[in-house]
Amino acid sequence: MTKVVDAVLVGGGIMSATLATLLHRLEPTWSIDIYERAGSLAPESTNPWNNAGTGHSALCELNYTPQLPDGSVSTVNAVKVNEQFQLSRELWSALVDDGTIPDPKAFLVPVPHMSFVWGAENVKYLRKRFEALKGHPLFPGAEYTEDPAVIHEWTPLLMPGRPKGEPVAATRFVDGTDINFGALTELLINPLVADGINLHLSHSVTKIRRRRDGLWRVSLKHEVGKTPSEVLARFVFVGAGGYALGLLQGSRIPEIRGYAGFPVSGQFYRCDNPEIVAQHSAKVYGRASVGAPPMSVPHLDTRVVDGQSSLLFGPYAGFTPKFLKFGKLTDLPFSIRLGNLLPMIAVGVTNLGLVKYLVGEVFAGRKDRLAALREYFPEASADDWYGYTAGQRVQVIARDPKKVGVLKFGTEVVAHKDGSIAGLLGASPGASTSVAAMLDVLATCFPHKKDEWAKPLAKLVPSYGVDLASNPAKAAASLKRTATTLGIA
Repeated sequence: MTKVVDAVLVGGGIMSATLATLLHRLEPTWSIDIYERAGSLAPESTNPWNNAGTGHSALCELNYTPQLPDGSVSTVNAVKVNEQFQLSRELWSALVDDGTIPDPKAFLVPVPHMSFVWGAENVKYLRKRFEALKGHPLFPGAEYTEDPAVIHEWTPLLMPGRPKGEPVAATRFVDGTDINFGALTELLINPLVADGINLHLSHSVTKIRRRRDGLWRVSLKHEVGKTPSEVLARFVFVGAGGYALGLLQGSRIPEIRGYAGFPVSGQFYRCDNPEIVAQHSAKVYGRASVGAPPMSVPHLDTRVVDGQSSLLFGPYAGFTPKFLKFGKLTDLPFSIRLGNLLPMIAVGVTNLGLVKYLVGEVFAGRKDRLAALREYFPEASADDWYGYTAGQRVQVIARDPKKVGVLKFGTEVVAHKDGSIAGLLGASPGASTSVAAMLDVLATCFPHKKDEWAKPLAKLVPSYGVDLASNPAKAAASLKRTATTLGIA
């Protein structure tokens, strides 16, 4: 007889780990199965070397504060992302407080977040951005300078070798973070497994179809021996990264119609030379090139993985039709349907700048990539840096009533109208806002549980449903509490 469970979570990354944590706290008697096709947790975008590990709170990411046609700087997206990341900090803090996560240093270390620009117009922009954010309750401690000596003090690699008299500017938030989301995933899932949650590694989900009785039949293939099996679920969450699109299409829910995906391969340069690494302790973000997607904002980052520090620079965009780093060359063509073909064409036609940028990135050689690195670290030696392919990102393309198709850069929950199945599409800001995304899944799929779950959720995530941006006292209290618990302050 086929096993019936309350919830099946597809994918062994930070999204499934977060949702499993929340569901187990809210419904401790529910049976939950997690399926991951790799032989270990977090093999794709959650892996620490497949992302920059920035705790995305819009402290330094300039793409969240675009300059408007009138010259002003919009902070709407920055505030939204900051609030979302604060929900993550609150859940992690609650889990540290109750001992679920023994030591936050196992996944999080304090690293200042900086923005750095050069050129008169860019300096003018950064000054406006600083003025727009400096008094905001979610952005305390903002520092700004146009003094090269101060910038050199903050990050010694940025200034030597730069043209004398070149206008430069930087902002700094010392309470930024570097996060190993792979380690965090294990810290979340391991105690769940000890408490009865079933984790199935080396199991691929090949198909999800609904039966007449309302249960979802989840077809499986064991990667060792290729033996098939199946499980029945009352609720299914598809957190399979780029593969979420195909599995949701196969489920035949009408809500997925019109959605498409375009894969972009992230590539980085990495430096492990301890003499160089010791001179840079910050995540430094610049402005994106014209036509570049937000996920391609250049940054020179400190990365700390398993106690070892390295520097990363990138991302450089590449292309492969695979929807996962370890995916198949047929992923993109097999995702095309009559319902999403027109949106894909429309996005290509209306985003020629992006197409041009991607083509240029794909054909860029080592010389061009080193030149991009030296815009941030002018005296970088080619001998100290080597390239590697990081995670695969799948940008969401959705049907739009006015534009036929629109390219989306955030994360998006797609759920059946009855809430029995949901999936997450998109790439950015991704792992950092996993708690906000999974709270959206709960609200979308279990509206009838809202009142019942309100009290336990308030204990886990006190700011859920609170507009911190308009509550300075609550924002300050949340920031202080979580910074102290997580060892950021």
